[in-house]
Parts: sequence; structure tokens; C-alpha cells
Amino acid sequence: MSTARAERPAGPVRSNWRIRLRRDRSLLLMTAPAVVLLLVFGYVPLFGVVTAFQEYDPLVGVMQSQWVGLDQFDRLLGDPLFWDAMQNTVYLSFVQLILFFPVPIALALMLNSVLSERLRNFVQSVVYLPHFFSWVLALTIFQQMLGGAGALNHFLRQHDIGTWDIMSDPDTFALLVTSQAIWKEAGWGIIVFLAALSAINSELYEAAAADGAGRMRRMWHITLPGLRGVIVLMLVLRLGNALSVGFEQFLIQREAVGRDAADVLDTFSFYYGIATGDYSYGAAAGLFKSVLSLLLIWGANRLAHAFGEDGLYRK
Repeated sequence: MSTARAERPAGPVRSNWRIRLRRDRSLLLMTAPAVVLLLVFGYVPLFGVVTAFQEYDPLVGVMQSQWVGLDQFDRLLGDPLFWDAMQNTVYLSFVQLILFFPVPIALALMLNSVLSERLRNFVQSVVYLPHFFSWVLALTIFQQMLGGAGALNHFLRQHDIGTWDIMSDPDTFALLVTSQAIWKEAGWGIIVFLAALSAINSELYEAAAADGAGRMRRMWHITLPGLRGVIVLMLVLRLGNALSVGFEQFLIQREAVGRDAADVLDTFSFYYGIATGDYSYGAAAGLFKSVLSLLLIWGANRLAHAFGEDGLYRK
């Protein structure tokens, strides 16, 4: 009995890598500077992590420095100053997560409800602007407004009311740095949420309005569910970056409010590592923070998957 071999349907012809390279050369040229910057400032410095396991001496270099294993981490975990910085970092991260994270969402919802495109563009430009200020300029503005000789205390003195130097008060430092972060970064943070709002099908709003749903019901049943995936994604990223509460912001204000209130993990690595020449100790503190951040983002992503969301990637 003869059997006829079935002919396979001709599949799509795959272009080789040279053809794809020629086809996508414009895109590759556009991304090349970003890739180079990422390699130089993101991946090449990772080789310096080995100094956390050494007694690093810059005069002899990494290859010749003495290997001490986990001694730097034993020293780190036994340092009360490190645990003070860890406590401050966790507390400030929690305060910023509760008070800062909802603000860009609320701003995006308000801007999306503005009907006048000219007014919307004006408000967007105004709230975006502080993001481009350096922390030195931003804190100078706060100092001029809330400092001991600032506008607020000048007003209080004119009305014979007791003054209050908020910029040097350690008891309200957490609220101060959170308000600074909101003023500077909340406007920039709405970009992703505005993009997600523009992707929601407008016919859903029209159908809901035809059924008699008011603005609040449309927001609750259409807008917020449409934003849920993006909110979860940004929350996962926020948790992964929770231990990096802002180096420059705290470095500039540390002397004003004191070490007990303003020392976080980043400033701890700088003051007790780089500034004192104890580079291995600072590298150990930075590596410890990076590992904790990795565990946080992994746990948050697993939690997002447990609630049926994509998180950083689709499971």
C-alpha cells in the first residue's frame, strides 16, 4: 500500500538577522544611546559589588584587596546606627506610600474630567513643572516659604502669633518630606494614569450615561476598573523602590533636622561608607538594601498575581 506524504503548508519566510538589522536600523540607532547609558551606569558598576565582601583599599584595587567574606555584613547588622536608618527608611516609605501614592491617581481623574482642552493643557504644564527643578531649588522654595525667616513665620510675627520653623522640626519631618515629594513629583506621576485613562473605551461612558449612571457611578464602575491594572503595576514598582526614599532630598536636610530623623539607608551608605573612606562598609549597606528591594518587588508581584492582576509580567 502506497502512502502519500502530505505536503506541509509553506510557512512565513523568516528574515535572517542581517535583513532585520537593516530593516530596524533606525530604531536601533535611536535606542543605542539609552542602551549605552544603561550599560555604563547600570550594569558595569555591578562589578563593584564584590567590594562588599572585601576590605577594599583603593590604593591596591579590587583584585588585590583582602577578601573578608561576610564580615562587613556582620558588622552592619550589629550597628545600631544602621538599624536607626532602616527604621527611618521603613517609616518614611510607609508615610509616602499612604499619602503620596493616591495623589497622582486623583490628579489624573480630575484632569480627565476637565472638558476644556486648553485649561487641561495649562494645568498639566503647571503640575509638571516642579519635576524639572533640582532638589536644591525645590528645598530653597520650601525654605523661603516655611523656614524660620520664611513667608509663613513672617505672617505669624505680623499677627503676634508664635513662630514655627517647620524646616528644622524633626517631629514633622516625615510629613514635610512627603509634601515636598508630592509638590515636586505628583504632576509627573500622572502621565501613566492619563495614558491609561485615554485607553478606556468612551462607548462605555456613553452607554452608562444612557442608563442613567451619574459621574460618580461611571467613575466607580468604569474608570477605576480600567485603571486597576496600571495602579497595581505602579504599586508593585513603588514597593520595589520603597527603600530608596530620596538621597539628595535627605542629604540636604539632614543637618537641619538631625541624624535621628533624616538618616535613611542611602545617606547611611554615604556618611558611614564613602565619606569616611570605609568603602566596603558602604557597599555592604547598599547591597543589603538592593536585596531587600528585590524581595519586596518579588513579593508584591506574587501578591498581584494572587489577586488576578498581571503585575510586572503576565503569569
